[in-house]
Amino acid sequence: MNLILQGLNPDPASVSRIASLAGGRRTEPIGAHAWRCVDVQFSEGLKAEIDAACLAARLDYAFAAPGRRLSDFGLVAMDMDSTLITIECIDEIADMQGLKPQVAEITEAAMRGEIEFRESLARRVALLKGLDASALQRVYDERLRLSPGAENMLAAVRAAGLKTLLVSGGFTFFTDRMKERLGLDFTHSNELEIVDGRLTGRVVGGIVDAEEKKRTVERVCAQLGIDAKKSIVMGDGANDLKMMAIAGMSVAFRAKPVVRAQADVALNFVGLDGILSLFE
Repeated sequence: MNLILQGLNPDPASVSRIASLAGGRRTEPIGAHAWRCVDVQFSEGLKAEIDAACLAARLDYAFAAPGRRLSDFGLVAMDMDSTLITIECIDEIADMQGLKPQVAEITEAAMRGEIEFRESLARRVALLKGLDASALQRVYDERLRLSPGAENMLAAVRAAGLKTLLVSGGFTFFTDRMKERLGLDFTHSNELEIVDGRLTGRVVGGIVDAEEKKRTVERVCAQLGIDAKKSIVMGDGANDLKMMAIAGMSVAFRAKPVVRAQADVALNFVGLDGILSLFE
């Protein structure tokens, strides 16, 4: 295996020390902030050592198969809130009601896997009852920001011929705008019910939970005529784990510990375009 090391402001001494710990045949730069340690003998024990050393040095790492190319895949599927974008939309909507702390607490518990997603979504959306729907546009205009590296990553993905899917436990108001803004191929999310210009505290139709996210990745892969193992799936919360489990590469982005522990790759410090360093 090759070991990829990367960081935002990497300390060369830390990179050299971790590369020596990996014991590869050689270490080569693959960009201004990334290195490839070639022919590393992978073991779970080595991974645990590298994980601890990289966390202390604020470096991201990944063990990558030699010769793997981005074009070996056919789809990149992404969660939206706290993955493609920096915010949890429902928390920011709740802030318009003065209820952000209460909603954010439920959001965090759900992302850690402590509350079942359907229950958490119903509880959070119910708290929004009566809010003027114009609050959604305010959140989009004033608070929604793309995660670092998002546009670079998407440009490279498109250039390599991959399709893109945004699948979210969030809301169509935002995924529709992300699709148009970023030129995404597919989106799927929950729809907030609005009556007479106000939120009712309910969603319309079925809920996009962990199981539905997985089914969506499977559906889109089938539509594209590819196996799910030809997908790269990126997420941050427990409700992303089922769709990440069927992917050929799962990426935990600024994720909860339960997600980092199960993902193939964890990006804790670099941007979403950090996945590009994993390919040759």
